[in-house]
Amino acid sequence: MLVKWIRCTVVDRRGFVQGQRKWAGQLGEPGFRGQSGGWSRLRPDVAHVFAFWESRAFYDSFMARSHDRLAAAQLGTYKNTQVKLFDYRFDVKTGFEPRFTDADVVRVAHCKVREDRVEHFALMQEKVWNPAMAGSPGMVRGLFGEAAGNEFLILSMWRSAAEHGKYRVERVERLALRAQTDADVQALTGDVVELEPGWTV
Repeated sequence: MLVKWIRCTVVDRRGFVQGQRKWAGQLGEPGFRGQSGGWSRLRPDVAHVFAFWESRAFYDSFMARSHDRLAAAQLGTYKNTQVKLFDYRFDVKTGFEPRFTDADVVRVAHCKVREDRVEHFALMQEKVWNPAMAGSPGMVRGLFGEAAGNEFLILSMWRSAAEHGKYRVERVERLALRAQTDADVQALTGDVVELEPGWTV
């Protein structure tokens, strides 16, 4: 599965939201698995969108045919767009599928990992972080994705911001020490995204 993560700064909120509804036109596209997104809890003018495709070939075909027509509705409503593609590597918890109806927030972590530490980083994700997240009340599902250049994406869906907040306060520092995260990771950016049900396709 291919994961597309889009982050942008919105300059016309109403126009952006109206345009976001047009992405329902992806339904029925070969290989399309789902899409959703919402607003950053840290920076209210920043929007995140997550789209899921069965493979790169299906995604490339969509980009060549239908993408620009659907995107036209949002032209001029945003700036500073960053788009990244990741290949799905494994689940966080079990049975990831791009469903958003049972989650209120998504935590996104984007890591640039030192080249000689990539295998260790992936192993720690599986052995340390995943069990801790999977055992946290309110964590619904998630995934671990990889892109060229030793970049990784960890998406986790939570029933509420409060439940994600409890996990963060109680456990993250201790887990980071155990997983030697500082030794693995060159750069880490993250956000908590308040999902907008109207953006779910």
